[in-house]
Amino acid sequence: MKKLLIAADVDRNLAQLARADGRFDVEVSPVRTEEELAAIVGDAHILVTRAYNKVSRRVLESATNLEVIAQGTSGTDNIDDDAVRQRKVSVISLPGENANAVAELVIGYMLSLTRTIPFYTREVAAGKWPRDDCATRHEMHHYRLGIAGLGQVGRRVARLAGAFGMQVAAFDPYLSDGQITERGAARAGSLQFLLSSSDIVTLHVPLTPETRRMIGARELEIMRAGSLLINAARGEIIDQAAALKALASNHLAGLAMDVTDPEPPAETFPDDPRLIVTPHVAGCTYECRHAIGQKLWEKIVEFYSTSSRPGSSLRSE
Repeated sequence: MKKLLIAADVDRNLAQLARADGRFDVEVSPVRTEEELAAIVGDAHILVTRAYNKVSRRVLESATNLEVIAQGTSGTDNIDDDAVRQRKVSVISLPGENANAVAELVIGYMLSLTRTIPFYTREVAAGKWPRDDCATRHEMHHYRLGIAGLGQVGRRVARLAGAFGMQVAAFDPYLSDGQITERGAARAGSLQFLLSSSDIVTLHVPLTPETRRMIGARELEIMRAGSLLINAARGEIIDQAAALKALASNHLAGLAMDVTDPEPPAETFPDDPRLIVTPHVAGCTYECRHAIGQKLWEKIVEFYSTSSRPGSSLRSE
């Protein structure tokens, strides 16, 4: 019997399905730290994780029987690729399962910042009624949206933004002109052009050596004065200190981050209504959580019901 260790907070339906199947010995032990994960992974054949679980070489060395890591997120940057390959452990991930949930939150950020909802909330809570300049706020179709990364999440953001009548451009060097058009955007020939020509920039790229700190002080300077920056991908994609500095200097008119570097943050953030910081919750909806549990189960069954062997990769497209 294969031991299935659920070390992340996922829909309980996954454990129920696995227990009902009869082929798996199921243990549910959600943990957060690398040390905790290394201590419990032991004899597990299947390890269920989320992005916050650091599956390091140390963890893998503690997992004597491990065959499959079933990750309930799109990105797998929390998993040591070299150690996985050396151990011939398979990785299952779920690109796109949280796309709608993330995209909806990103649109919410846009509405909150362009209509200055946090500012109004603060003022009214303080007993004020600041309506004198309310007609200076714009509707969404006024803004030019730039999307860096037009994968599953980026394309959903593009479609939702298009429904508002926004002008949408995207930078994604891995897609053809036709693919970008089909996904609801116009091509931006370079990241620099996207940054300089957009009123709102939203980031939807995976964390790789290429994208780490892709938005630094120089890129922030290229952005239009008074523009908005949104990051719901990975905290390490931007230079967080430089972005906060650009906000403080009023070069950025708004900054929204669902991800930070590190997580949880090591320091507190400024009390600024132009800043929105949420605790990596973009994909945290009932519908998304349920879908991820169901899809992980389907992929685990597929792995053990086909000719797949450890060392392969089953990624939902």
